[in-house]
Amino acid sequence: MGFAQLVIGPAGSGKSTYCSSLYQHCVAARRTVHIVNLDPAAEQFNYPVAMDIRELISLDDVTEELGLGPNGGLLYCMEHFEDNLDDWLADELENYLDDDYLIFDCPGQIELFSHVPALKNFVEHLKRKNFNVCAVYLLDSQFMTDVTKYISGCLASLSAMVQLELPHVNILSKMDLVPNKKDVNDYLNPEASVLLSELNQHMAPQFAKLNKALAELIDDFSMVNFIPLDLRKDSSIAYVLSYIDNCIQFGEDAEVKIRDFDPEEDV
Repeated sequence: MGFAQLVIGPAGSGKSTYCSSLYQHCVAARRTVHIVNLDPAAEQFNYPVAMDIRELISLDDVTEELGLGPNGGLLYCMEHFEDNLDDWLADELENYLDDDYLIFDCPGQIELFSHVPALKNFVEHLKRKNFNVCAVYLLDSQFMTDVTKYISGCLASLSAMVQLELPHVNILSKMDLVPNKKDVNDYLNPEASVLLSELNQHMAPQFAKLNKALAELIDDFSMVNFIPLDLRKDSSIAYVLSYIDNCIQFGEDAEVKIRDFDPEEDV
């Protein structure tokens, strides 16, 4: 059985930085992980790339040959990737063992993990290949400055959760850049009544029923909470990784290693 993280989230949320930091952490811990680039528009990396979608198709080639814009070109690239799951991707996955740990660095267009089926079909392909997969949704902590932005982030996360149907971990990235961490801490595990009260203060009275529905929706999906990640702290990276490992049951079937010791010699 293989294991995989699907790293998703809006553009600029720190997905590639997260992958790079996670790789460095695992190297220091003498643990093997493989980072896979699924972004056809990527230009440079701070980690070794195990598989690269640009070997199949790149955004530059698509925009040059088909005259598409950045968003349309990216959707075309991911649809082409989807069409080659049984060919290119299957051949690439054969290079990895059953117990390998893959981390997929995905592009940041929200529609790819909210309603376009390319990533969902990719996930189904991984499951057929006997991979345990977890979606890791990154949201920039600086985005969480007020309740309206928090609601927007939660709804995008919920959309990805419903679309992908995977164990889902929400991470607040870039915590090291937040000047007042209390502003963010208030949104890690909020209560619906608090959200509703703050929403009503920000919105006009005619939106009261909509605010109530949104607060109740987020409260009903109690899985929507966020783990703060500070990449300056190794303990923070270790905590996030252990949380994800638990979601995909990594290491649960590992055999206990028994070490033989020579009998002590009489002195």
